[in-house]
Amino acid sequence: MEMDILEKCAYIKGLAEGLNLDTTKPEGKVINAILDLLSDLTTTVADIDDEVATLNDYVEEIDHDLGDAEEFLYGDDDDECDCDDDCDCCDDECDCDDCDDDGDFMEAMCPHCGEQVCFDNEIDPKDLICPACGKPFSDK
Repeated sequence: MEMDILEKCAYIKGLAEGLNLDTTKPEGKVINAILDLLSDLTTTVADIDDEVATLNDYVEEIDHDLGDAEEFLYGDDDDECDCDDDCDCCDDECDCDDCDDDGDFMEAMCPHCGEQVCFDNEIDPKDLICPACGKPFSDK
């Protein structure tokens, strides 16, 4: 069985008392002062441990409540459109960022891996690097 910090401190104090230190000598005074400091520090650390445990409980509750709020606000993620090429949910009514219909973006297929890449129409396709495979679209 492992001792906690308060038990360890009490054990060390007991060991020191068993030594029958002469507290009138400088060495005994120093050791008693160190033991008092050790006792104060262990009490403070134990209090901090209790406070951290309480805060962890609060954070877990907040995280759970936030998850409930996200579920309520955003619904189930399975119903959202990812706008992949295989997607059947994107008629012209999809309002996600990947299906921008105002002509600001273009699509190109990576010549190396075949990934469809959506990019700003002001970018020259020769300057593109595929985010999937990391290779340039052209050899310049």
